[in-house]
Amino acid sequence: MINITLLAVGPLKNKALQALAQDYSQRISPYARLHLVEIAAASFGKNDKKQAKNLEKEALEKVLHRYEKEEIFLLAEKGRLFDSLAFADFLEERDGRNLVLVVGGALGWSPELLEKYPAISLSALTFPHELARVILLEQVYRGLLIKTGKEYHY
Repeated sequence: MINITLLAVGPLKNKALQALAQDYSQRISPYARLHLVEIAAASFGKNDKKQAKNLEKEALEKVLHRYEKEEIFLLAEKGRLFDSLAFADFLEERDGRNLVLVVGGALGWSPELLEKYPAISLSALTFPHELARVILLEQVYRGLLIKTGKEYHY
């Protein structure tokens, strides 16, 4: 069974997205061990976005340090792009291992993190970070079901 840690910047504030994320997390549980870790998003105004992004980078680095032996992937629009079948293969290749998927905050990634960790993409489109988390959970669920032969992906 694959172990997946979903590391996210900031909590889900939208109640509808919270419900969807909870639903997909429960659906995933028979097929993978899913662990959610949230770090606080840095608040920012017009002139302090760079400082806020740096604070989030530092907070992420402190947490990611705990996962040095795991495979870590950032979610980024310019990351490796998959279709659902290829993403299912990606998950299957990591069966029995520990995978860390990191969803950034509203400000995106610092260049240092993008250089340090490989990135995967949900789409060439940009999504709000809260929605990206839900889409990621759905795709993890879809990928796991594809590999078990359950009817979900047509």
